[in-house]
Amino acid sequence: MDLKNAPAADTHVAEPNRSRPTWHTSAISLLGDQWFLITLGILIAIASQVQVPDSQQHVKEITVTYLCVSIIFFITGCTLDTKTLLQNYARWRLHLFIQVQCFLMPSAVVFGVVSATATDRNFMDPGLLVGLVFFSCVATTISSNVVMTKQANGNQALTVVQTTIGNLLGVFVTPALVVMYTSVDVWYNDVLPPSSGHFGQIYQRVLKQLGLSIYVPLATGQLVRWYFQPFCRKVFIDWKLNKLGSICLLLIIWQTYDAAFRSRAFESVPGSNIIFVAFIGVALWLAFFAIAICTSLLWLPRKDVVSVCYCVPAKGPAMGVPLATTIFAGLDAGLQSKIQVPIIIYQGIQIVFGSIMITVFRKWIDAGERKLVKDPGEPTYDRPVEPRSPENNGRRAARLKTVP
Repeated sequence: MDLKNAPAADTHVAEPNRSRPTWHTSAISLLGDQWFLITLGILIAIASQVQVPDSQQHVKEITVTYLCVSIIFFITGCTLDTKTLLQNYARWRLHLFIQVQCFLMPSAVVFGVVSATATDRNFMDPGLLVGLVFFSCVATTISSNVVMTKQANGNQALTVVQTTIGNLLGVFVTPALVVMYTSVDVWYNDVLPPSSGHFGQIYQRVLKQLGLSIYVPLATGQLVRWYFQPFCRKVFIDWKLNKLGSICLLLIIWQTYDAAFRSRAFESVPGSNIIFVAFIGVALWLAFFAIAICTSLLWLPRKDVVSVCYCVPAKGPAMGVPLATTIFAGLDAGLQSKIQVPIIIYQGIQIVFGSIMITVFRKWIDAGERKLVKDPGEPTYDRPVEPRSPENNGRRAARLKTVP
């Protein structure tokens, strides 16, 4: 064989296919990113058409409220570092910063909005105006904050700390704020019966719910993680069983809307009022979010900013109506439904915006971590900010070198 006349070997390497993704691959990617919102929309549509019978509403509420929240916090306890959790509990300045924005700031802003709206007595139903005041005084929501902070790669430990502290404070702060605002001599407060002044029932109910559905599962998860840390990592991280928390959150939201549609809460007020409350809810969420992110960016690392941005604008519906029925004796079913409407609408708004922000926050956190690798002097994101000094910068550089 004549090797001189043999054809040269083809050394050309084919370039990778850089064609644009097809419509079905884009659709699959969209479904993967926004599956939570899509599923939420389907569940709300189902709740609007088919509801659990009245005889089973209480059983459904107790089962979903306790079981699903317990699962979320058990998973959180199994995946959260104990030292990081304790470090975040010790940050009292940050607690004060967040809780003031959760209670005092929104209640004052909403009271101003309600006062301006109430200048026209023929425009809004008085029950909705009272409902807006109620929702602004309740504590931040628990389950959705914890789940979404985790999905956005934020400081989940800080969110757990703030939601547990906030809801514990809310047992005492919320009734005081509600009584203060509803004691003002304005026409829409005339629809309320006199304040009963007996808060023992709500203290007992909320403390029991916090203990059984949050603190006990969280502590149990921490114990399981302490003794079986490799097993917890394999089950919840490698096998992605932590996704169960998102499913539990969907069930919690579904049961809230199921109860609202069953009680015909949305049928008790004019449609124009519902639309107005929805627009007000969007404006309030955007305002609270803007205040939270602008004030926290000044002094907090990115992961903490994400936690603050989920805790501050959110409101928990679990305390809304039970609080109203406890503070005011003899609240009729019709007025109870009207008071319930604003917080239920706002819950849907905060879930939609929170879900949209997950991808935005995740990219922002990733960009910050890439910058941290290039600049070891930047503060780390999983612990309180340390003051800049040569000694601390040396410790940060040493920690970065240990990262595989």
